[in-house]
Amino acid sequence: MLARQGRQVVVHERFDTPGPVGAGFMLQPTGLHVLDQLGLTGAVMAHGQPLDHIFGRDARRRRVVLDVRYSDLKTPRQALGIHRSAIFHILYQACLESGVAFQTGQTVADAGGGRLTFATGRTSPAFDLIVDATGARSPIVQRLGVRRSDLEWGALWGTVPWPGAPFDEGALEQVYRGASRMIGILPCGSQPRSPVRMATFFWSLKADDHAAWKAAGLDVWKAEVMSLWPEIAPVVDAIDYADALTLARYGHHTLAQPVRNRLAVIGDAAHSTSPQLGQGVNMGLLDAQALADALMDHADLDRALTAYAKARRWHVRLYQALSRGFTPFYQADGRVLPWVRDHVLGKVARMPVAPRLLAATVSGLLLDPRRQGRPAPLP
Repeated sequence: MLARQGRQVVVHERFDTPGPVGAGFMLQPTGLHVLDQLGLTGAVMAHGQPLDHIFGRDARRRRVVLDVRYSDLKTPRQALGIHRSAIFHILYQACLESGVAFQTGQTVADAGGGRLTFATGRTSPAFDLIVDATGARSPIVQRLGVRRSDLEWGALWGTVPWPGAPFDEGALEQVYRGASRMIGILPCGSQPRSPVRMATFFWSLKADDHAAWKAAGLDVWKAEVMSLWPEIAPVVDAIDYADALTLARYGHHTLAQPVRNRLAVIGDAAHSTSPQLGQGVNMGLLDAQALADALMDHADLDRALTAYAKARRWHVRLYQALSRGFTPFYQADGRVLPWVRDHVLGKVARMPVAPRLLAATVSGLLLDPRRQGRPAPLP
Protein backbone atom coordinates (compact mmCIF):
# COMPACT_ATOMS: atom_id res chain seq x y z
CA MET A 1 0.00 0.00 0.00
CA LEU A 2 2.71 2.47 0.96
CA ALA A 3 4.87 1.64 -2.05
CA ARG A 4 1.89 2.26 -4.33
CA GLN A 5 1.63 5.72 -2.75
CA GLY A 6 5.14 6.39 -4.08
CA ARG A 7 6.98 5.89 -0.79
CA GLN A 8 10.29 4.06 -0.39
CA VAL A 9 9.61 0.95 1.69
CA VAL A 10 12.13 -1.47 3.19
CA VAL A 11 10.98 -4.66 4.93
CA HIS A 12 13.39 -6.08 7.50
CA GLU A 13 12.87 -9.85 7.73
CA ARG A 14 14.51 -12.07 10.33
CA PHE A 15 14.52 -15.20 8.15
CA ASP A 16 17.16 -15.62 5.48
CA THR A 17 14.42 -16.05 2.87
CA PRO A 18 10.93 -14.59 3.28
CA GLY A 19 8.33 -17.33 3.62
CA PRO A 20 5.03 -18.26 5.27
CA VAL A 21 4.70 -19.62 8.79
CA GLY A 22 1.59 -21.42 10.01
CA ALA A 23 -1.46 -23.19 8.62
CA GLY A 24 -4.74 -21.98 7.15
CA PHE A 25 -7.09 -19.29 8.44
CA MET A 26 -10.32 -17.50 7.57
CA LEU A 27 -10.46 -14.28 5.63
CA GLN A 28 -13.61 -12.56 6.87
CA PRO A 29 -15.55 -9.96 4.83
CA THR A 30 -13.47 -7.27 6.55
CA GLY A 31 -10.17 -8.76 5.40
CA LEU A 32 -11.53 -9.39 1.92
CA HIS A 33 -12.55 -5.72 1.75
CA VAL A 34 -8.90 -4.72 2.22
CA LEU A 35 -7.85 -7.11 -0.55
CA ASP A 36 -10.57 -5.56 -2.73
CA GLN A 37 -8.87 -2.19 -2.29
CA LEU A 38 -5.56 -3.76 -3.33
CA GLY A 39 -7.06 -5.42 -6.41
CA LEU A 40 -5.90 -8.83 -5.15
CA THR A 41 -9.18 -10.51 -4.21
CA GLY A 42 -9.39 -12.46 -7.48
CA ALA A 43 -5.93 -13.96 -7.05
CA VAL A 44 -6.69 -14.91 -3.46
CA MET A 45 -10.07 -16.42 -4.36
CA ALA A 46 -8.37 -18.63 -6.96
CA HIS A 47 -6.43 -20.37 -4.16
CA GLY A 48 -9.03 -20.24 -1.39
CA GLN A 49 -12.24 -22.03 -0.46
CA PRO A 50 -15.43 -19.96 -0.05
CA LEU A 51 -17.13 -20.62 3.29
CA ASP A 52 -20.84 -20.27 3.87
CA HIS A 53 -21.02 -21.04 7.56
CA ILE A 54 -19.39 -22.13 10.81
CA PHE A 55 -20.93 -24.78 12.94
CA GLY A 56 -20.00 -26.78 16.01
CA ARG A 57 -21.66 -29.66 17.78
CA ASP A 58 -21.41 -31.51 21.05
CA ALA A 59 -19.40 -34.74 20.80
CA ARG A 60 -21.69 -36.78 23.02
CA ARG A 61 -25.16 -35.93 21.75
CA ARG A 62 -24.02 -34.51 18.38
CA ARG A 63 -26.31 -31.55 19.02
CA VAL A 64 -25.49 -28.40 17.04
CA VAL A 65 -24.55 -25.65 19.50
CA LEU A 66 -23.03 -23.12 17.09
CA ASP A 67 -24.34 -22.24 13.63
CA VAL A 68 -23.19 -19.03 11.98
CA ARG A 69 -24.26 -18.35 8.40
CA TYR A 70 -22.82 -15.56 6.27
CA SER A 71 -26.11 -15.42 4.35
CA ASP A 72 -27.60 -13.85 7.51
CA LEU A 73 -25.50 -10.70 7.05
CA LYS A 74 -27.33 -7.54 6.01
CA THR A 75 -25.16 -7.61 2.89
CA PRO A 76 -24.21 -11.30 2.53
CA ARG A 77 -20.63 -12.12 1.66
CA GLN A 78 -18.88 -15.45 2.12
CA ALA A 79 -15.71 -15.83 4.13
CA LEU A 80 -12.70 -17.54 2.56
CA GLY A 81 -10.56 -20.34 3.94
CA ILE A 82 -7.00 -19.99 2.68
CA HIS A 83 -3.57 -21.35 3.49
CA ARG A 84 -0.94 -18.88 4.65
CA SER A 85 1.44 -19.94 1.91
CA ALA A 86 -1.08 -18.88 -0.75
CA ILE A 87 -1.82 -15.39 0.58
CA PHE A 88 1.87 -14.91 1.41
CA HIS A 89 2.84 -15.71 -2.17
CA ILE A 90 0.26 -13.27 -3.58
CA LEU A 91 1.16 -10.40 -1.23
CA TYR A 92 4.90 -10.98 -1.58
CA GLN A 93 4.73 -10.85 -5.37
CA ALA A 94 2.62 -7.68 -5.18
CA CYS A 95 5.26 -6.11 -2.92
CA LEU A 96 8.07 -6.98 -5.33
CA GLU A 97 6.09 -5.61 -8.28
CA SER A 98 5.48 -2.38 -6.35
CA GLY A 99 9.17 -1.86 -5.60
CA VAL A 100 9.31 -2.90 -1.94
CA ALA A 101 12.86 -3.76 -0.88
CA PHE A 102 13.57 -6.72 1.43
CA GLN A 103 16.54 -7.06 3.74
CA THR A 104 16.70 -10.60 5.11
CA GLY A 105 18.50 -12.14 8.07
CA GLN A 106 17.66 -9.01 10.10
CA THR A 107 16.49 -9.72 13.66
CA VAL A 108 15.12 -6.51 15.17
CA ALA A 109 15.57 -5.95 18.91
CA ASP A 110 14.25 -2.41 19.37
CA ALA A 111 13.19 0.78 17.64
CA GLY A 112 13.30 4.43 18.58
CA GLY A 113 13.65 7.81 16.96
CA GLY A 114 13.08 6.32 13.52
CA ARG A 115 15.98 3.87 13.86
CA LEU A 116 16.00 0.10 14.24
CA THR A 117 18.37 -1.67 16.60
CA PHE A 118 19.23 -5.21 15.56
CA ALA A 119 20.12 -8.20 17.74
CA THR A 120 23.74 -7.74 16.70
CA GLY A 121 23.75 -4.26 18.25
CA ARG A 122 23.92 -2.54 14.87
CA THR A 123 21.53 0.35 14.23
CA SER A 124 19.84 1.26 10.97
CA PRO A 125 19.86 4.57 9.17
CA ALA A 126 17.01 6.87 10.19
CA PHE A 127 13.57 6.27 8.65
CA ASP A 128 10.65 8.68 8.51
CA LEU A 129 8.45 5.93 9.97
CA ILE A 130 8.92 2.44 11.38
CA VAL A 131 5.98 0.02 11.19
CA ASP A 132 6.18 -2.79 13.75
CA ALA A 133 4.52 -5.90 12.32
CA THR A 134 6.62 -8.43 14.27
CA GLY A 135 3.70 -10.21 15.92
CA ALA A 136 2.39 -11.00 19.38
CA ARG A 137 5.86 -11.28 20.93
CA SER A 138 7.19 -8.09 19.39
CA PRO A 139 10.49 -7.13 21.04
CA ILE A 140 9.72 -3.49 20.28
CA VAL A 141 6.41 -3.62 22.14
CA GLN A 142 7.96 -5.51 25.05
CA ARG A 143 10.47 -2.70 25.50
CA LEU A 144 7.59 -0.25 25.69
CA GLY A 145 6.61 -1.94 28.93
CA VAL A 146 3.37 -3.47 27.65
CA ARG A 147 2.30 -6.50 29.69
CA ARG A 148 1.28 -9.56 27.70
CA SER A 149 -0.92 -12.06 29.53
CA ASP A 150 -0.14 -15.60 28.38
CA LEU A 151 -3.28 -17.71 28.08
CA GLU A 152 -3.39 -21.18 29.55
CA TRP A 153 -4.84 -22.78 26.45
CA GLY A 154 -3.41 -23.01 22.96
CA ALA A 155 -3.93 -25.43 20.10
CA LEU A 156 -2.14 -27.88 17.84
CA TRP A 157 -2.42 -26.92 14.17
CA GLY A 158 -1.52 -28.81 11.02
CA THR A 159 -2.19 -28.99 7.29
CA VAL A 160 -3.72 -32.15 5.79
CA PRO A 161 -5.22 -33.13 2.42
CA TRP A 162 -8.90 -32.21 2.19
CA PRO A 163 -10.74 -35.40 3.30
CA GLY A 164 -13.90 -34.91 1.24
CA ALA A 165 -17.30 -36.30 2.27
CA PRO A 166 -18.88 -36.29 4.79
CA PHE A 167 -17.20 -32.97 5.51
CA ASP A 168 -18.73 -29.80 4.10
CA GLU A 169 -16.20 -27.92 1.96
CA GLY A 170 -18.16 -24.72 2.54
CA ALA A 171 -17.93 -24.77 6.33
CA LEU A 172 -15.61 -24.61 9.30
CA GLU A 173 -16.69 -27.61 11.38
CA GLN A 174 -15.97 -28.08 15.08
CA VAL A 175 -16.72 -30.75 17.68
CA TYR A 176 -16.58 -30.09 21.43
CA ARG A 177 -16.49 -32.13 24.60
CA GLY A 178 -17.28 -29.53 27.20
CA ALA A 179 -14.70 -26.76 26.83
CA SER A 180 -11.67 -28.95 27.47
CA ARG A 181 -11.70 -30.66 24.08
CA MET A 182 -12.21 -28.91 20.77
CA ILE A 183 -11.50 -30.32 17.31
CA GLY A 184 -11.80 -28.36 14.09
CA ILE A 185 -11.41 -28.85 10.37
CA LEU A 186 -11.17 -25.83 8.06
CA PRO A 187 -11.05 -26.16 4.26
CA CYS A 188 -8.32 -23.82 3.06
CA GLY A 189 -8.02 -24.27 -0.69
CA SER A 190 -4.71 -25.00 -2.40
CA GLN A 191 -1.12 -23.93 -1.98
CA PRO A 192 0.81 -22.14 -4.76
CA ARG A 193 1.74 -24.31 -7.74
CA SER A 194 -0.32 -27.24 -6.42
CA PRO A 195 -3.83 -28.39 -7.41
CA VAL A 196 -4.24 -30.44 -4.20
CA ARG A 197 -7.02 -29.15 -1.98
CA MET A 198 -5.95 -28.79 1.65
CA ALA A 199 -7.51 -28.44 5.08
CA THR A 200 -6.30 -27.12 8.41
CA PHE A 201 -6.86 -29.35 11.42
CA PHE A 202 -6.70 -28.11 15.01
CA TRP A 203 -6.91 -29.66 18.47
CA SER A 204 -7.29 -27.56 21.62
CA LEU A 205 -4.53 -28.14 24.18
CA LYS A 206 -3.07 -26.46 27.23
CA ALA A 207 0.42 -25.22 26.42
CA ASP A 208 1.83 -26.86 29.56
CA ASP A 209 0.41 -30.23 28.48
CA HIS A 210 2.26 -30.33 25.16
CA ALA A 211 5.23 -32.35 26.44
CA ALA A 212 2.92 -34.93 28.03
CA TRP A 213 0.91 -35.13 24.80
CA LYS A 214 4.06 -35.94 22.82
CA ALA A 215 5.24 -38.46 25.40
CA ALA A 216 1.92 -40.35 25.32
CA GLY A 217 2.30 -41.02 21.60
CA LEU A 218 0.12 -40.41 18.56
CA ASP A 219 -1.85 -43.65 18.85
CA VAL A 220 -3.26 -42.70 22.25
CA TRP A 221 -4.19 -39.26 21.00
CA LYS A 222 -5.73 -40.52 17.75
CA ALA A 223 -7.93 -42.93 19.68
CA GLU A 224 -9.24 -40.05 21.80
CA VAL A 225 -9.88 -37.84 18.77
CA MET A 226 -11.81 -40.56 16.94
CA SER A 227 -13.83 -41.41 20.05
CA LEU A 228 -15.13 -37.84 19.94
CA TRP A 229 -15.50 -37.55 16.16
CA PRO A 230 -15.32 -40.91 14.32
CA GLU A 231 -15.62 -39.29 10.88
CA ILE A 232 -12.30 -37.48 11.46
CA ALA A 233 -10.36 -40.75 10.94
CA PRO A 234 -9.04 -39.87 7.41
CA VAL A 235 -7.69 -36.59 8.77
CA VAL A 236 -5.80 -38.00 11.75
CA ASP A 237 -4.55 -40.90 9.59
CA ALA A 238 -2.73 -38.27 7.50
CA ILE A 239 -0.83 -37.11 10.62
CA ASP A 240 1.98 -39.62 11.01
CA TYR A 241 4.41 -37.86 13.36
CA ALA A 242 3.99 -35.50 16.31
CA ASP A 243 5.87 -32.58 14.80
CA ALA A 244 3.41 -32.47 11.91
CA LEU A 245 1.28 -30.50 14.39
CA THR A 246 2.60 -27.16 15.63
CA LEU A 247 1.68 -25.82 19.05
CA ALA A 248 0.28 -22.29 18.94
CA ARG A 249 0.57 -20.48 22.27
CA TYR A 250 -1.88 -17.64 22.77
CA GLY A 251 -1.57 -14.44 24.73
CA HIS A 252 -3.60 -11.29 25.24
CA HIS A 253 -2.57 -7.66 25.16
CA THR A 254 -3.92 -4.43 23.71
CA LEU A 255 -1.83 -1.31 23.24
CA ALA A 256 -3.65 1.74 24.53
CA GLN A 257 -1.90 3.77 21.82
CA PRO A 258 -0.41 1.82 18.86
CA VAL A 259 1.79 4.78 17.91
CA ARG A 260 4.88 6.46 19.26
CA ASN A 261 7.41 8.92 17.86
CA ARG A 262 7.93 7.80 14.24
CA LEU A 263 6.53 4.36 15.12
CA ALA A 264 3.24 2.64 14.21
CA VAL A 265 2.34 -0.80 15.54
CA ILE A 266 -0.02 -3.06 13.58
CA GLY A 267 -1.46 -6.57 13.79
CA ASP A 268 -0.71 -8.93 16.65
CA ALA A 269 2.06 -6.64 17.87
CA ALA A 270 -0.63 -4.06 18.66
CA HIS A 271 -3.36 -6.43 19.86
CA SER A 272 -3.08 -10.18 20.42
CA THR A 273 -5.71 -12.58 21.73
CA SER A 274 -7.04 -16.12 21.30
CA PRO A 275 -8.35 -17.06 17.83
CA GLN A 276 -11.89 -17.90 18.97
CA LEU A 277 -13.48 -15.23 16.76
CA GLY A 278 -11.02 -15.74 13.88
CA GLN A 279 -10.12 -12.06 13.62
CA GLY A 280 -6.30 -11.97 13.83
CA VAL A 281 -5.27 -11.74 10.17
CA ASN A 282 -8.30 -9.62 9.33
CA MET A 283 -7.51 -7.12 12.09
CA GLY A 284 -3.95 -6.88 10.80
CA LEU A 285 -5.19 -6.13 7.28
CA LEU A 286 -7.56 -3.48 8.63
CA ASP A 287 -4.68 -1.91 10.59
CA ALA A 288 -2.57 -1.78 7.44
CA GLN A 289 -5.27 -0.07 5.42
CA ALA A 290 -6.08 2.41 8.20
CA LEU A 291 -2.40 3.36 8.49
CA ALA A 292 -1.96 3.74 4.73
CA ASP A 293 -5.13 5.85 4.49
CA ALA A 294 -4.02 8.07 7.36
CA LEU A 295 -0.64 8.69 5.76
CA MET A 296 -2.35 9.58 2.49
CA ASP A 297 -4.82 11.92 4.18
CA HIS A 298 -2.34 13.80 6.39
CA ALA A 299 1.00 15.16 5.23
CA ASP A 300 2.05 15.78 8.84
CA LEU A 301 3.29 12.49 10.33
CA ASP A 302 2.10 13.13 13.86
CA ARG A 303 -1.40 13.93 12.63
CA ALA A 304 -1.37 10.83 10.44
CA LEU A 305 -0.38 8.57 13.33
CA THR A 306 -3.05 10.11 15.55
CA ALA A 307 -5.62 9.52 12.82
CA TYR A 308 -4.52 5.89 12.46
CA ALA A 309 -4.85 5.23 16.18
CA LYS A 310 -8.27 6.91 16.29
CA ALA A 311 -9.56 5.01 13.26
CA ARG A 312 -8.81 1.62 14.82
CA ARG A 313 -9.39 2.32 18.52
CA TRP A 314 -12.97 1.22 19.17
CA HIS A 315 -13.10 -1.65 16.70
CA VAL A 316 -9.93 -3.15 18.17
CA ARG A 317 -11.10 -2.72 21.75
CA LEU A 318 -14.50 -4.24 21.03
CA TYR A 319 -13.08 -7.37 19.41
CA GLN A 320 -10.36 -7.75 22.01
CA ALA A 321 -13.06 -7.74 24.68
CA LEU A 322 -15.31 -10.12 22.75
CA SER A 323 -12.46 -12.55 22.06
CA ARG A 324 -11.40 -12.59 25.69
CA GLY A 325 -15.00 -13.01 26.84
CA PHE A 326 -15.85 -15.87 24.46
CA THR A 327 -12.64 -17.86 24.98
CA PRO A 328 -13.60 -19.53 28.30
CA PHE A 329 -16.76 -20.93 26.70
CA TYR A 330 -14.60 -22.93 24.27
CA GLN A 331 -11.29 -23.43 26.08
CA ALA A 332 -11.55 -24.03 29.82
CA ASP A 333 -11.80 -26.65 32.51
CA GLY A 334 -15.04 -27.24 34.35
CA ARG A 335 -18.63 -27.80 33.27
CA VAL A 336 -20.51 -24.59 33.96
CA LEU A 337 -19.41 -22.46 31.01
CA PRO A 338 -19.84 -25.18 28.35
CA TRP A 339 -23.28 -25.94 29.81
CA VAL A 340 -24.20 -22.26 29.45
CA ARG A 341 -22.83 -22.30 25.89
CA ASP A 342 -24.82 -25.39 24.91
CA HIS A 343 -28.10 -24.73 26.76
CA VAL A 344 -28.38 -20.96 27.00
CA LEU A 345 -26.29 -19.34 24.28
CA GLY A 346 -27.44 -21.94 21.79
CA LYS A 347 -31.08 -21.01 22.40
CA VAL A 348 -30.37 -17.28 22.38
CA ALA A 349 -28.62 -17.68 19.01
CA ARG A 350 -31.89 -18.96 17.52
CA MET A 351 -33.90 -15.89 18.52
CA PRO A 352 -35.14 -13.69 15.62
CA VAL A 353 -32.45 -10.97 15.60
CA ALA A 354 -29.59 -13.16 16.83
CA PRO A 355 -28.47 -14.83 13.56
CA ARG A 356 -27.68 -11.49 11.91
CA LEU A 357 -25.92 -10.20 15.04
CA LEU A 358 -23.89 -13.40 15.38
CA ALA A 359 -22.92 -13.33 11.71
CA ALA A 360 -21.87 -9.68 11.98
CA THR A 361 -19.80 -10.47 15.07
CA VAL A 362 -17.91 -13.33 13.44
CA SER A 363 -17.48 -11.33 10.22
CA GLY A 364 -15.79 -8.48 12.10
CA LEU A 365 -18.53 -6.06 11.08
CA LEU A 366 -19.63 -4.77 14.48
CA LEU A 367 -18.67 -1.08 14.48
CA ASP A 368 -18.09 -1.66 10.76
CA PRO A 369 -14.45 -0.68 10.16
CA ARG A 370 -14.52 -0.72 6.36
CA ARG A 371 -13.67 2.56 4.77
CA GLN A 372 -15.25 3.11 1.38
CA GLY A 373 -12.29 5.09 0.17
CA ARG A 374 -10.04 5.05 -2.83
CA PRO A 375 -8.30 1.83 -3.77
CA ALA A 376 -4.56 1.69 -3.27
CA PRO A 377 -3.15 2.87 -6.61
CA LEU A 378 -1.81 0.15 -8.88
CA PRO A 379 1.92 0.23 -9.71
